[in-house]
Amino acid sequence: MLDNSSDLHADLMDETYRHQRLIYDLTRKYYLFGRDRLIEELAPRDGSHVLEIACGTGRNLQVAARKYPGCAFYGLDISSEMLRTARGRLHDHVQLAQADACDFDGWQLFQRARFDRIFISYGISMIPDWQQALRMAAVHLAPGGELHVVDFADQSGWPLWFGAALRRWLSKFHVEPRLALRARLNRIASEVGGTAQYESLYRGYAQYGVVRLPR
Repeated sequence: MLDNSSDLHADLMDETYRHQRLIYDLTRKYYLFGRDRLIEELAPRDGSHVLEIACGTGRNLQVAARKYPGCAFYGLDISSEMLRTARGRLHDHVQLAQADACDFDGWQLFQRARFDRIFISYGISMIPDWQQALRMAAVHLAPGGELHVVDFADQSGWPLWFGAALRRWLSKFHVEPRLALRARLNRIASEVGGTAQYESLYRGYAQYGVVRLPR
């Protein structure tokens, strides 16, 4: 579900990943740390419905679907190019749709208004209005549902040269670490009547947060 306000971002992502998508998973495994931990901590019950926002090439959905075969999986991304790779990888095992993380309707996309687990792995650093993306995810949670987010942090435990070099590299792909993630998750949890959990990973390389709703 795209409108005029998201078309430019969709075009930018398509241009950025038109060729990168072919080597994305081979290269990103060396610096997108925390993805598999997030999948481990999703721990959905059998019969749960699990949505990945900004699913990219579908790598995380493939891993999660293998780990939790009793669940139904869904993915959305703004980039049609990334979804080409995801569809080739996942076939009919996962429902996929092109949509803007900041403005989507789960029922229109997947005939499901609420999800038991929603996760965003290294996606908010690429979404301009990332706060709205988190809010949109939270309102799609079912009672007892959880929103899991992992992304780049401030590199506080690493040498200054390392952090500077990483940020220069990330900027080539329009990636910007969201250093206010903890505060935003706390605010969203308050808005939806849930609780928030936050943790710094790998000496500040990454950050991991969860919003949980009561049953």
